[in-house]
Amino acid sequence: MSGGFDVSGRRVLITGSSSGLGAAMAIGLAERGAIVGLCARRADRLDEVLAQVRRSSPSSRAWVADLADLGAVDGLAAQVVDDMGGVDVLVNNAGIPKRRWTWEHRPDEVTDVLRINLESPIRLTLALLPNLATNAGRVVFVGSVAARLSPPAESVYAASKAGVTAFAESLRVDLGVADSPVRVHLIQPGVLETELFELPDNDRSLADIVPEPPSAIVEPLIAALRSDRFETFVPSWFADVPVLKANDVAAFLDGSTDYTRQRLEATGRERPSL
Repeated sequence: MSGGFDVSGRRVLITGSSSGLGAAMAIGLAERGAIVGLCARRADRLDEVLAQVRRSSPSSRAWVADLADLGAVDGLAAQVVDDMGGVDVLVNNAGIPKRRWTWEHRPDEVTDVLRINLESPIRLTLALLPNLATNAGRVVFVGSVAARLSPPAESVYAASKAGVTAFAESLRVDLGVADSPVRVHLIQPGVLETELFELPDNDRSLADIVPEPPSAIVEPLIAALRSDRFETFVPSWFADVPVLKANDVAAFLDGSTDYTRQRLEATGRERPSL
């Protein structure tokens, strides 16, 4: 199914929209006529983004919510539907990074990453799915290239995004079997310039790719919504890498190991020890 889904006049809920990719998508969609619902933990940052969004879309709204509180997700969904009169597009964007060598992860942060990055978007999607079906809506999951590329020092984060990817794939199949009008899309960002790379309690990134601005995600998102394309990589050249990996997974992982050792040496960092 395709058919030129237009965001103008659509009610779009974007989680994690007080900064970074979420804020960029909120502003970009508002400029194209969408009525945007913003959701995030930080009230002050959320107010700033809402002010920008309302310059283009005065009817847009915001809710302060912590999606780590899974028990509050159903209530948030009900509140959004009541306040906005329904939801046409859900963008599951909220997430946290965690750069750490696998064996250095603390149990609490493993729980946090999986709860926020994987469990909360599943719960919110399930809570809003009946309303989305009524509106022939769209569900968008913001994953990460980490889900496909097995990056170093990001095993738990990559696992959470791989889980999101698998859930989105199976959800699309299930909805198709049920002849549901709801369509599912997956956006896999690569290295975009957000504060996720600078947050405390994370090891420094080993990436040597020049990051693109957060706004780089807007046009690919709109293109995905207008089409029946399931998976979109940002930037688009990342789409070639999973294909390369699939040809010989062991060789790809060995190559990633060699590359990581080279990056550690180039940045003057010590090789980890178990």
